Amino acid sequence: MAKKITRKQRVTQRKARGEGFAALRNLRTTPRKARLVADAVRGKNVNEALNLLDFGIKKDVAVDVAKLIRSALASLNSNAEAGIEDDALRVKEIRVDEGPVMKRFRPRAKGSASSVLKRMCHISVTLSN
Repeated sequence: MAKKITRKQRVTQRKARGEGFAALRNLRTTPRKARLVADAVRGKNVNEALNLLDFGIKKDVAVDVAKLIRSALASLNSNAEAGIEDDALRVKEIRVDEGPVMKRFRPRAKGSASSVLKRMCHISVTLSN
């Protein structure tokens, strides 16, 4: 059985590989909408991805994803000893997972009710050379 890696070990491994990481939890948008934006920037250069998110994609989630990429970039620059150029970095991995679901009810005809699912998602970004 494989040994479970702790959070501290994972952070150390990312530092050694020169990767920047940031995660956003419980974002109040559906995973389906967030995945549309994530698929648009996956694998792209960081500057190109930020330009696309700021000016090219007309979705509200794009603002949150751009903030997350900037956070991962700042994390990478603060952890690295030498200055890393933004031109060499790319979005290595961007993952959108389902979060908790808030359940609400809407009144319907004849005293019945239908459920409304207010979905949330978790987004994580890894930047690398």
